[in-house]
Amino acid sequence: MAVDYEKAGVSLEAGYDVVRRIKKHVASTNRPGAMGNIGSFGGMFDLASLGYKEPILVSGTDGVGTKLKLAFAMDKHDTVGVDAVAMCVNDVLAQGAEPLFFLDYVAQGKTIPAVVEAVVAGIANGCRQSDCALVGGETAEMPGMYAEGEYDIAGFTTGVVEKSKLIDGTKVKVGDVLVGIASTGVHSNGFSLVRKIFSDNALDLHKVYPELDGSVSIDGDPSKPRESGEPLGLVALTPTRIYVRQVLDVIRNCDVHGVAHITGGGFDENIPRILREGQGIHVEEGTWEILPIFRFLEKYGKIDHREMFNIYNMGVGMVLAMDESEADKAISILKGHGDRATVIGRVTATPGVDIKLL
Repeated sequence: MAVDYEKAGVSLEAGYDVVRRIKKHVASTNRPGAMGNIGSFGGMFDLASLGYKEPILVSGTDGVGTKLKLAFAMDKHDTVGVDAVAMCVNDVLAQGAEPLFFLDYVAQGKTIPAVVEAVVAGIANGCRQSDCALVGGETAEMPGMYAEGEYDIAGFTTGVVEKSKLIDGTKVKVGDVLVGIASTGVHSNGFSLVRKIFSDNALDLHKVYPELDGSVSIDGDPSKPRESGEPLGLVALTPTRIYVRQVLDVIRNCDVHGVAHITGGGFDENIPRILREGQGIHVEEGTWEILPIFRFLEKYGKIDHREMFNIYNMGVGMVLAMDESEADKAISILKGHGDRATVIGRVTATPGVDIKLL
């Protein structure tokens, strides 16, 4: 045992315990192309084994943000790992890329092996949902950097797409329809405001608010309705939906012109990222379900209804642009994966974001 290091606040034994605990979770994410074992200095992946002719690598990195504060408050740590994976893989998916591997970074002031295991179990869950191998990561213990019981998470992923299949928005045209795929809730953006609303209104994370009945189940599966009676904190912690399998299925069977992951900045910032110069979007509110959590936040935060679309996903986590003739087929595929999907609007020749409110 490194006694002097222990005196400085770093427990090597706790670190060794973490490695023992997470091995089974890492192993559960194995997929074709993944190489090596946990403990190597670098994660490895055999790209040649996948048979791509002109492979383009697409990478993304992200974290979970202040949603972690709710995980600390609820002492629930097995969902934020899913969020870390989702925020990365959904981003590379927007270019049409198949996520291949993921690496994580978990930092604590003091290593608590059971908490780290729960976080990594969530990360492994997200990797399995996205058919992505967890090939490595880092668990850092940094005394004095984090409050007791708190930690931070970040992730990194790399995906691959054939050069000829790359989705970069250049095919998006005026008249294309926008197919919106349902979100599971707030996902992992805008939580500084969420937490402020909770605090300003003295809302109790452990209290049940009937207004939230009908939200998505805590496991993030939109096909499983949440049981009534779950406290506010658990509703807010519902993990980000991972769209990899279903959107790749649509891409393989339909001519998808653009894909937008609706993250921070909501509709106003994210959908225009797939448009060409001179194009805009028109969206019809009422063509999809706005989840109870958004009504709840709007009410208690006294937020202007239109402004909500500039902050949150409002129940739409991913948007696909395509010719109108492809929409029914795409929606059928998505529904086959258990997702709710509808045409929510179309691409116009008027720059900007026009939302027809109810």
